[in-house]
Amino acid sequence: MLKKLPRLFFFLLGAILIINLLQAHFTELIFDEAYYWYYAKNLDWGYFDHPPMVAWLISLSSLFFSGELGVRFMSCLLSIATLIILWAIIDHPKKRDYVIHFFVVAFSMTLLNAYGFFILPDTPLLFFTALFLLIYKRFLVAPSTILATILGVVMAALMYSKYHAVLVIVFVVFSNLKLIKNKYAILAVIVSFACYTPHFLWLYENDFVSIKYHLFERPNQAYSFNKFTLGYFLNLMAIFGLTFPLAYYILYKSKSKGLFERALKFLTYGVLLFFFVSSFSKRVQTQWIIVISIPMVIIIFNYLVDNMKIRKWFYGLGITNIVILLYLRVGLIYQPLFPIVFETHGNKEWVSRLEYDVWDIPVVFENSYRNAPMYEFYSGRKAISLNNISYRKNQYSIDNSEASMQNSRVFYVTPYTPKEGFAYPRLNGKLFYGEYIVNFESFRRLRVILEEDELPYNLDRTIEMKLYNPYDINIPLNKLKFGVAYLNDYKEMRDIQKINAVPTDSNILMLKSNDTVNFTFKLPKTEMEDPGYFRIGVSKKNLPYGLNGDNIKLN
Repeated sequence: MLKKLPRLFFFLLGAILIINLLQAHFTELIFDEAYYWYYAKNLDWGYFDHPPMVAWLISLSSLFFSGELGVRFMSCLLSIATLIILWAIIDHPKKRDYVIHFFVVAFSMTLLNAYGFFILPDTPLLFFTALFLLIYKRFLVAPSTILATILGVVMAALMYSKYHAVLVIVFVVFSNLKLIKNKYAILAVIVSFACYTPHFLWLYENDFVSIKYHLFERPNQAYSFNKFTLGYFLNLMAIFGLTFPLAYYILYKSKSKGLFERALKFLTYGVLLFFFVSSFSKRVQTQWIIVISIPMVIIIFNYLVDNMKIRKWFYGLGITNIVILLYLRVGLIYQPLFPIVFETHGNKEWVSRLEYDVWDIPVVFENSYRNAPMYEFYSGRKAISLNNISYRKNQYSIDNSEASMQNSRVFYVTPYTPKEGFAYPRLNGKLFYGEYIVNFESFRRLRVILEEDELPYNLDRTIEMKLYNPYDINIPLNKLKFGVAYLNDYKEMRDIQKINAVPTDSNILMLKSNDTVNFTFKLPKTEMEDPGYFRIGVSKKNLPYGLNGDNIKLN
């Protein structure tokens, strides 16, 4: 494949690689990257929020470099490989005459540009989508056992990248329903499931925590046209920048000349329609629809080669896009050039200030899976996020990070309650505060179990619950406090009240390791009108309530 590339293609590819490597080295991490770096410290077959591919890539990057480039190096390589694969997919006879136009199309797409150096789950998603389409195109011409096996492996890699990858596979199948009866396509699916089995097992062993969170536990908001549907259309514009009118015009005007072109159209329209429908129930994030960039590069380039007038317009707007993006990329490094204070600005400063005060004392961040890994990355010191009932679960909720801090002296950092003597400003104007805890003890992994997942809102009813202790130690019951969080119908926390949970056996004073104690309690009164859900939290008496129980529907 590489031998057939034009010399100009190699030159432009090399230039982009150098730009991305420099950007990856000099740009501070964004919070999600720091969080995925934390994933990579303990490689596994799955993580709370995502499949494991992003962690594997970061771990691989760390074998070659340290610092930010040691997190992002594989992203730089995958972005280059994605461009090569896209070029290989395109079979227009005149394509070698329009190398520069190809790079303008691809490099002017905002997120495709940004993921040339940022390492996020979408980075491998884009690469494996391109690779999937390349293999599928060859599969259509000459299906075989070897191609089916390769296709199955790539499909599994897609799913290991991000759960949204299922849309890529589904919409390609919809474009060619005969695949359902094709023996080679069936083989590809079998291979894919076999490769994905370790992640299925991880989900099973972790009580399908990722699926439950994304489908059932994620907070939402009441529908707002401006925030939801209008926001979706703004995202459609943001993906292409100034070229967005031409991009969608080309999508509309281009014709499918075969099964592969039909797959490109189905994939693009399918993703757009899926998230348009989703916008009536939730806010759609820009990166959720980024996968359309891959088929759109192919569709747009093929159309531009055959249409000179629109080619000139797209080329001009695309170059303008690129100039703006390059300016903003410099601003990611040098904050005065950027229009706002962004995530890549000032992290080293606040980490250095905090580390100066606490030195090698472990830091516990209240409700921040973002700040904890950022501090750990830039300081090299131990830090965790302690998630409480007013927040949400994340990777720190299911790993052993809490156990590593038990009975130690820690510095507890919170954005909520001012503490005398310790305040840490950020460039964005926000503050967080800290205090020392001499003997830190937390029980976030205690499990509250209610037999019913739906209850009437009755303040007089006595409710039974079980409290399970997964720790290796016995816990005195007098160390624990119990609370209830009331949530609205969109699972947004609105009120917290203390509850009096009483053991059914008054002689039990200790919650033994790997054992269960039965309690009864009554729901307390809340000033919140018509609460939609409640959940129970447990904690040691000097800490906020944890996320120990599931959301229980109130009717």
